[in-house]
Amino acid sequence: MSRALQPDEELVELDAEAVRTWCARALDALGREREEIDAINVYPVADGDTGTNLYLTAEAAREAVEAVFAASEPDTAEAVRAMAHGALLGARGNSGTILAQLLRGMAAVLAEGRDGDHLARALAEASAAARQAVAHPVEGTVLTVAAAAAAGCAGGGTLLEVAARAHDGARAALEATPGQLAVLGRAGVVDAGGRGLVAVLGALVETVGGRTPDPAGTAPGAVRVLGDVRAVPAAPPACDGEAGPAYEVIYLLEAEDAAVDLLRGRLDALGDSLVVVGGDGLWNVHVHVDDAGAAVEAGVQAGRPHRIRITHFAADAATAKPSEQTERAEQAGLSGPSGDGRGERARRAVVAVVPGEGLAGLCAEAGATTVRSRPGEPPADDDLLEAIRRAHAREVVLLPNDTELRRTAAAAAERARAEGIRVALIPTRAAVQGIAALAVHEPDRRFDEDVVAMTAAAGATRYAELAVAERRSFTSAGVCQAGDVLGLIEGDVAVIGKDLTETARTVLDRMLSAGGELVTLVVADDTPPGLAPDLEGHVRRGYLAVDTTTYHAGAGAPPLLIGVE
Repeated sequence: MSRALQPDEELVELDAEAVRTWCARALDALGREREEIDAINVYPVADGDTGTNLYLTAEAAREAVEAVFAASEPDTAEAVRAMAHGALLGARGNSGTILAQLLRGMAAVLAEGRDGDHLARALAEASAAARQAVAHPVEGTVLTVAAAAAAGCAGGGTLLEVAARAHDGARAALEATPGQLAVLGRAGVVDAGGRGLVAVLGALVETVGGRTPDPAGTAPGAVRVLGDVRAVPAAPPACDGEAGPAYEVIYLLEAEDAAVDLLRGRLDALGDSLVVVGGDGLWNVHVHVDDAGAAVEAGVQAGRPHRIRITHFAADAATAKPSEQTERAEQAGLSGPSGDGRGERARRAVVAVVPGEGLAGLCAEAGATTVRSRPGEPPADDDLLEAIRRAHAREVVLLPNDTELRRTAAAAAERARAEGIRVALIPTRAAVQGIAALAVHEPDRRFDEDVVAMTAAAGATRYAELAVAERRSFTSAGVCQAGDVLGLIEGDVAVIGKDLTETARTVLDRMLSAGGELVTLVVADDTPPGLAPDLEGHVRRGYLAVDTTTYHAGAGAPPLLIGVE
């Protein structure tokens, strides 16, 4: 695949074949060091996967470059663009997303020139682009290491001189990271993402100079503090009780620049570790949030998200060790979480909060344990905990289906986890989102995969509700009078009307103006019987590619719920 350099030989220009070789060697280097990098991963979340994420990102870059070579004989510009584009499409985790932006920043300059001076400029552009992509840059991270690499080779030189000085600068900055970021200092490790970048730059030195860079003064990932070497820990160190958001959300997004600017603001308000990289209509979005559904919804409003990946940070930790109560029950021959003697627990169950008897029956037919939510009587965390126990399963997916129940559901989930039950809370805001999540539920696949699929389905479902105003009041759509029909989209009053059917049509048209493939209608018992058929016909006539399905909520539900997927 690559030409081996002779002793004392170095490349004068970074040609397409050298880019190909660099990709392969970077992947090999990250493969060798993956476990060590995973082991020192404590920031921003101690989830032990930074090395794996960097490896998968580099693998996507390498595959994209190989695909270009298989189709033609690319020049340097085509090769580096393929490398950057592949990394963008396959970026994993916080560090993988930043690596993708670093490669994208380099590609823009290396497409113009292939010598050492252009490589120095490329590293400077990469550092600036990566820092700009991170909402709140933190020193002592891969951003600091990237900046040091760029500073180390400022002024240019031969290709090997630039690559070697960049590697040396990055390595020195890496060993200084524990003194810049308190969580690294407490754990006695260097930054994991920065460690990966040093490996990538080392592969570049090997590519252009035919030699492996001199090893650092410490073992890979270790820290030299006051002359002592602290060994790499065997597992991700704890973060001294520092808590963060529950979910990591990553997706590709097709959107215009202006929409992405607004998206950054929305996601920044929802969580942290926000990184948005890309351009030219295609972006990779990474954020840590408590409300995964809201993060996906923000992407839907900005453009078209796909390849959605959602990771629940606490899912594995919550069930790594059964509670003492569960262990005592198992020792006594009891398998229920409360020692109720009901026999072997099911592998997985879904608990859903629903308005109306009809939806309760529908969800029960799909295998869910249901909790009724009545007007003015939302369930308490005791009610949700009892439903989780009643589901009698080792793993439970909880669907609150109401924005107001988020804290209640979270409290119930924590209490259930203390009893040894693995619970994933999907922050569904409306019953139609819960229906969408339940529709893709597959109890036979891995728990995390099932939660990701259900969360993605819920997040891709926009929701609306029709209600009747009880009194005169001010709304986001104007002043309403008692008896007016209110059309609420995503929880906000968007339409005020006098007729239920006309208001429903207006709400549907507004929702479908942003696109959609499936409309879900949920009607209550007291809703006029002709409403659902009228709306189904309205969709058929005006939106030929959109399907419609109708469910009956029964008594006690709002007149109409609408979901658009």
